[in-house]
Amino acid sequence: MSRTSARRGLSAAVATIASTAMVSGVSPAAAVSGSPQADPRTPNAEAVALAEARTRMLGMSLEQKIAQLFVVSVWGTAADDPHPTNRAEYGVDTPAEVIEKFGVGGVIYFNNSSTDNVENPRQMAAFSNGLQRAAVRHNTRLPLIISIDQEGGNVTRLESPATEFPASMAVGAGRSTEDAKTVARINGRELRAMGINQNFAPVADVNSNPLNPVIGARSFSSRPELAGRMVAAEVEGYQEGGRFHQTVSSSAKHFPGHGDAATDSHHVLPEIDRTEAEWRAIDLPPFQAAIDAGVDSIMTAHITVPSLDPSGVPATLSKPILTGILREELGYRGVIVTDSLGMGGAHVFPPEEIPVMALEAGVDQLLMPPDLPLALTAVKNAVESGRLSERRIDESLLRILLLKLKRGILTHPFADEKKVDRIVGTPEHVAAIQEVTDRTPTVLRNDAGLLPVENPGNVLVTGHGDARSPGWLADALAKRGVGATPLPTGSNPDQATVDQAVTAADAADLVVVLTNNLSGRERQRALVEALLATGKPVVAVASQIPYDAGFVDAPTWVATYGWRANHLEALTKVLLGERAPTGKLPVDIPAGDDPNTILYPYDTGLAW
Repeated sequence: MSRTSARRGLSAAVATIASTAMVSGVSPAAAVSGSPQADPRTPNAEAVALAEARTRMLGMSLEQKIAQLFVVSVWGTAADDPHPTNRAEYGVDTPAEVIEKFGVGGVIYFNNSSTDNVENPRQMAAFSNGLQRAAVRHNTRLPLIISIDQEGGNVTRLESPATEFPASMAVGAGRSTEDAKTVARINGRELRAMGINQNFAPVADVNSNPLNPVIGARSFSSRPELAGRMVAAEVEGYQEGGRFHQTVSSSAKHFPGHGDAATDSHHVLPEIDRTEAEWRAIDLPPFQAAIDAGVDSIMTAHITVPSLDPSGVPATLSKPILTGILREELGYRGVIVTDSLGMGGAHVFPPEEIPVMALEAGVDQLLMPPDLPLALTAVKNAVESGRLSERRIDESLLRILLLKLKRGILTHPFADEKKVDRIVGTPEHVAAIQEVTDRTPTVLRNDAGLLPVENPGNVLVTGHGDARSPGWLADALAKRGVGATPLPTGSNPDQATVDQAVTAADAADLVVVLTNNLSGRERQRALVEALLATGKPVVAVASQIPYDAGFVDAPTWVATYGWRANHLEALTKVLLGERAPTGKLPVDIPAGDDPNTILYPYDTGLAW
């Protein structure tokens, strides 16, 4: 079967599932049961895989089938450690007990203050294995899809000592599809080594709104063609980066496209005011590229697009969008997964209605319902009343099982804890990703010829962030023998903090000021302007979204697209002339809030 045909929807992908899974002439079922079966590397491969998935469904109760459609959060850092939030949310104490009680099909990891599952790579592998043991102890005996949002840049769930990855917009600035594949391949291999088998990446949104409050540098570009090329490359890197049980399932998000949003769907329901023709020209191409590349799943967006569905229903719950366009028109036959059902953009109907409506719309996986017992009961009641058919549940379950077969989750659910340190955060991986990141900084303006800095003297590193970002940059400079003092000012510095930075600048020979979202942070703008007024040489650095350069008239602007250590290491090399900058803007930068005046057009990027 040709590579092209293998990417055309689920029917061809199923053949790949079976043929790649059988590296020793044994079917997925035989790998579990021990009984030999026919080698599926034959014209019957698709039938073999379908038969295996259907065999797994035999004897499952309605309740068991429904539970497999849900992906949940758990609290804690070990499968058997009690956590009070598990008791409050689920009525049991440990993450393992959550899995055994409900028999859900998946779990998602986080590293935030409310759901911190992450300590280090070895702990993550042990945690994943503990959850998988709980899953196979359950009477369904079905291993879990274990998911994470490891996009890179600002959305980094797994920090050092795991390898950290550049933001998508930085990869777009580098323009290299090979670099995009490298990022995804290494990311996927490290995730799988920790027992994580699905990454909710890449972001396929085209960031056409510079003031978008939620996507920004998570997007590759404001241009559909560039975004599409990078999305396809990352899908291939994740899903073709090794043997079937060494790859991870990727998920293009957020369909039908979150890039033009003016509000944040974590809190409210954005409306995308595009015509259908505009949507097809701007938002659709990266998702089409993901489908053509064989993406395992597509995540929905909690947005309304009246030109596609005038009902006002969020896309996550829209049958015209998910079934009419994604399934029927685009021919997508993989897994459709919702964005978190706990987000504000989903809360436009009663909580018991949302999972039922999502399934009616065409969704397969239901992510993070705010009340799992209520959601399970609501779906069961919908089937028993005839509103949903059991066949509809079976369709989604079959897609999920085929994904688990395709990624070797059913046959290889466990991580090898002894090998974690040999795979995750290795010097080779870190060096390869740093090399990619080094190709991404973009010099937007160098009017005074300040860059590269030959004799930096004493450097003040100040601006946005806690102690980490200015500290990381100061450390990178210090490693090269440059005297550098970090002075973090946070995201909203008061006048006393601005005055402190100005005093420090007066005593410095060079000032580097990091910015992040000057559009909504006037106090940051005041800081940059006050530093410029000192007359000292100032390098302004847009350390996440490049649009900051449109809000302050600094003679030296550099965009890094990320504020983490790898981005700041790359910045240091450009500042000191170790590397010539090669990044090109993957977006247009307007003058402040005026979208009609472009200060720095797409493809801007100075070099020397």
